[in-house]
Formats: sequence, structure tokens, C-alpha cells
Amino acid sequence: SPRPLSPIPARRAEGGATVAACDVDGTAAQETVRLLDGSRREEGAPGGNHAAFQADVSEARATRRLLEKVQASFSRPPSVVVSCAGITRDEFLLHMSEDDWDQVIDVNLKGIFLVTQAAAQALVSSGCHGSIINISSIVGKVGNIGQINYAASKAGVIGLTQTAARELGRHGIRCNSVLPGFIATPMTEKMPQKVKDKVTGMIPMGHWGNPEDVADVVAFLASEDSGYITGASVEVTGGLFM
Repeated sequence: SPRPLSPIPARRAEGGATVAACDVDGTAAQETVRLLDGSRREEGAPGGNHAAFQADVSEARATRRLLEKVQASFSRPPSVVVSCAGITRDEFLLHMSEDDWDQVIDVNLKGIFLVTQAAAQALVSSGCHGSIINISSIVGKVGNIGQINYAASKAGVIGLTQTAARELGRHGIRCNSVLPGFIATPMTEKMPQKVKDKVTGMIPMGHWGNPEDVADVVAFLASEDSGYITGASVEVTGGLFM
């Protein structure tokens, strides 16, 4: 899975949070931590505010081990969990392979399930409250040509998050999802320019969003300012498909 939107941990750090950055690429996670606190650190090493971890969130054992490492490093489970691992394997329905379907579902949906479950179990066992924020997509709500696997995975994230919110509210755990539209990221850089131009013309605000736009919403949902919000799906789309 690709590395997360870097402004998200930055926003949390700016708000005084201690960040545990996780990536399937351990070097990328360490780079995130280096940018946050100005010092390179090995996985889970003490001596700073933040720590880096490597894990493939599509694997149950690796995800459980990740939460164990985080809890051991910080002496408590994470009070805020942001799941944003995601990949694309685009193809039309008539030609999509089973492997491309499985890869996207495993990372984008199963990965969110595994992280949400492991984080919730750790929080409930510790008697701690928390906020779980899952990154979905506006595509999960409206669909998109050539992305049947991606759209299905992101629609699943919305349903998963709403159900988790219903189940976990009594434990003081809030669960919300964020639905970005077209955001300028390495993933969308691959799109042909003529497609980008067409999309821009469809956005009421007239421009694409930045990762910071998503990070600001995540920071709000992580904070006590959103303390009475759970089960919400917040669209960050510039008005697209409203």
C-alpha cells in the first residue's frame, strides 16, 4: 500500500499529539517521523515524541503485532487511529482480473477492518476512549468508471465505519470516515492531463484539493471539538457530486 498522506501526521503533531507512523515501506515511515521531529530513528526506538513502524495491514497477524508494538512503545493504545492505506488496480468490469480485485479489497477494505478491530480491542481492553478515522473516497458513494474494485472497497469502508460507530459508541470510541474527492497526490498524478482538466471543470470550487484539506478534517475528527460526532462520512470534494 502507498504511504499515507503526510500532512495527516503533521497536523496531529502540530496539535500536540505523539505520532506512531506506519507504512508497508518501513523507510517511508521513518522518513515521516524524521520530518516530524527532525531526527531519524529506528523502528519503535525510544528517545523522541514519535516512532515509526512497518506493517502490511492486509495481514491479520501483522496488524495485531503492529498494535502490540505501538502499545508497548507508548505504554497505552493509540487514542486516535487514522487508516489511510490504499491502492488502485484500475480496469473495466469486463476485463478485471480476480487478482486485481483481491489486491484492492485486501488493502483498502480488509486492511481497514483489521486496523479498526485491533485498535478497538486494545482500547476496550484498556478502558480508554478513542477516535478512529477511516479514509474512504467519494468514489465509494457515487462509483467511477474503471474502478469497480476501488469503488467497492471504499463503499465498504463507509458501511464498516458506520457499523463500528454503532457498536463502539458505548465504549467511548468514535468512528468516522472521510471521503476525499480529487486530491493532488502521487496516486492521482498518474491520470492523463486531459482527464484532469475535465475533472477540474466538474468541481464547483474550480480546483483540486490538497492533502492538507483532508488532513484538516482528520485533525478535527480526532479532536475533542468533534466529541459528539460519530458514524459520519465527511466529504472533502470541493462540492463535486453534491
